[in-house]
Amino acid sequence: MRIQIKLGDIANQPDMEAVVNSANANLRYGSGVAGAIHIAAGPELELYCQPFAPLGLGCALLSPGFHLPNKWVIHVRAAHYHNHEQPNMVLEEALRAMLRVVKEKQIRTLAIPAIGTGVFKFPSGEAARITAETVSFGIAETDLEVVRFCIPDRDLAAVYQEELSRFF
Repeated sequence: MRIQIKLGDIANQPDMEAVVNSANANLRYGSGVAGAIHIAAGPELELYCQPFAPLGLGCALLSPGFHLPNKWVIHVRAAHYHNHEQPNMVLEEALRAMLRVVKEKQIRTLAIPAIGTGVFKFPSGEAARITAETVSFGIAETDLEVVRFCIPDRDLAAVYQEELSRFF
């Protein structure tokens, strides 16, 4: 098992079988990660996802990657840190739902963004800790060989590196 942190765009991970989308409830084009993934995947992604909206808090949905270089997109929905009750628990549920999809589809390589840290206003340290802890405990039940955390900037990458080093 390899854990990686990479600065860069989640939608440009051609060596990963699946990427994770920090999705909005409507599973539509949005800002941040959702925008990058939808732009790269093309309009087919939004059309595919429409019948599954709204995506519940803490849930995951698998879709094809369409024009992405990845076979799959796993859409997860975190809570808005200030607008929902128990946002930490919802993030943990979303990560566990993601891992169930990974296990079911026998995904071996996965790229994950800093879920919830953008428009959902999750404090970076909390998001990194919850992500590192949840993924570290759930990973043993999967076929994952590589987990790559795609982080948009150096400061956030340092936070994730610190938390990941505690569990891996």
